[in-house]
Amino acid sequence: MTASPARVLLVEDHRMFREWLGTMLMATGRFKVVAETDNGAEAIQLALTHKPDALLVDLGLRGSGGLELVKSLRSLQILAPILILSMHEDALYAQRAIAAGANGYISKSEASSTLFSALDQIIHGNFHLSPAAQTQILHSLASGKRHQGSPIDSLADRELEVFQLIGKGYNIPKIAELLNLGETTVGTYRARIKEKLQIRSAAELYALAARWLSENQA
Repeated sequence: MTASPARVLLVEDHRMFREWLGTMLMATGRFKVVAETDNGAEAIQLALTHKPDALLVDLGLRGSGGLELVKSLRSLQILAPILILSMHEDALYAQRAIAAGANGYISKSEASSTLFSALDQIIHGNFHLSPAAQTQILHSLASGKRHQGSPIDSLADRELEVFQLIGKGYNIPKIAELLNLGETTVGTYRARIKEKLQIRSAAELYALAARWLSENQA
């Protein structure tokens, strides 16, 4: 007897990419997209209504972001496995995703076959991290790079994304484009980062972010 396709809820705010994902998943015959949305609030309602076997959630959702959605879902006892889809390959976000309650983390640059395998893994009760993320996390733990109580740890998930992109040398318009946010919103995040890290100037912020990024990437 052939197993029924796994029921998936897609949460991705780039319409063309979301449609492509849905088409690719359905074409396998192993997955059925039961609903899709571009925002977190609707995702919660759809998860309650459809009770999917898994959720595929974009880290970079407009607004509070994918990790806040994961936290909200778990706080409401919505326990379906969640795979985070991200433009970041860094293990740092994989760590935060798992800590938030996700069951897996995959980069958008990975092949579609990896995505299908990752969904299969989390649906069957396992976790999925790319080999690169696993290696980075192990290196981080072994070398003691990530210290409890570091000022960087005080940054919220979205603030950390902005901080990392600042470290890569991007300005506010470019960060807004990459994160699908308004420039004013990015400016607010940057101001919060400066306040939390007790930084006064933009030059000091860029220097600190670049140094931190070089020390925390494999």
